[in-house]
Amino acid sequence: MLIGVPKEIKPDEYRVALTPAGAEALTQAGHEVVIERGAGEGSGFTDDFYEKAGATILETADEVWERAEIIMKVKEPIAPEWPKMREGQVLFTYFHFAADEALTRAVIESGAIAIAYETVELPSGELPLLTPMSEVAGRMAIQEGAKYLEKPQGGLGVLLGGVPGVLPGKVLILGGGVVGTNAAKMAAGIGARVQIMDINLERLRYLDDTMPANVNLLFSTRYSIRKQIQDADLIVGAVLIPGAKAPHLITREDLSLMRPGTVIVDVAVDQGGCVETIKPTTHHDPVYTIDGVIHYGVANMPGGVPRTSTLALTNATLPYALKLAGKGWKEACREDGALRLGLNVVQGHVTYKAVAEAFGLEWRHVDHFLA
Repeated sequence: MLIGVPKEIKPDEYRVALTPAGAEALTQAGHEVVIERGAGEGSGFTDDFYEKAGATILETADEVWERAEIIMKVKEPIAPEWPKMREGQVLFTYFHFAADEALTRAVIESGAIAIAYETVELPSGELPLLTPMSEVAGRMAIQEGAKYLEKPQGGLGVLLGGVPGVLPGKVLILGGGVVGTNAAKMAAGIGARVQIMDINLERLRYLDDTMPANVNLLFSTRYSIRKQIQDADLIVGAVLIPGAKAPHLITREDLSLMRPGTVIVDVAVDQGGCVETIKPTTHHDPVYTIDGVIHYGVANMPGGVPRTSTLALTNATLPYALKLAGKGWKEACREDGALRLGLNVVQGHVTYKAVAEAFGLEWRHVDHFLA
């Protein structure tokens, strides 16, 4: 099968969907891999690395899209790429459909098969293709939040780790999943006071056994969130409902409870955000201020550390790419229940219920297309 990897064109996106090692694994399995010229440079992989791995370098994105049976990407196709999608072509990437109706309708109209990294789900509930980027984003949330807490950036002027004789800063993390756990590890490691809030008591008990002593676990309610945001220095939004839009846990009115210079980093922004006032931003223009509260809404945070992110992503996606290329999407999804859950749109029909519900679209059971 022919796998194509175009260069990412979303602003400030430097990742690439496949490392040279991944390209080599696919070519050694008998598949053809085509890479758009320069696609890997942002992650430190020049074209000659791919050529040595057996891939073919094509000059333009149009050539890649036209030839490939499977398109592997990192971010969702953006508007200039929509006309390139075609009926029957498999698109394997992050989509986050529930936060983008225009993208959803474009993919429906194309007739392509959209397999979303973020909804591939193991029986345990783990999201294996979302996990590596959630780990990166969770750790970056503290790194970026700490920077914008500095006074020259408009922040409170708080050092999260404090110093002897001065209380450390307080980090409030909404959600105890992969993002929240990794954010907590980073914040606790530099000495901050950390609060993780979640509605899953079993998860809170697990975190209580594994987190260091400067991490406190709290059950999440509207009342407790309003109370905790009043003295938080940095707030990390880390809520995820697989395939669906994130709930708003902090409203516009809640901003008045926070101190001017408080920083919010909403990692859930690509799923609509768990803060009502968040909107997507870019690495070049990452923050804006509402009611004195600094909002950081970069929707592709891991793109800021593309070398690490690309390696981590390919480690996770390559086994699934080999299955799709080796068996075809239907057989691969029939055999692999986790991959089957990644099917969001198939030949003009929405096959992931949360996406259909987000926009009032008709939902078709995926088994109808796999029979």
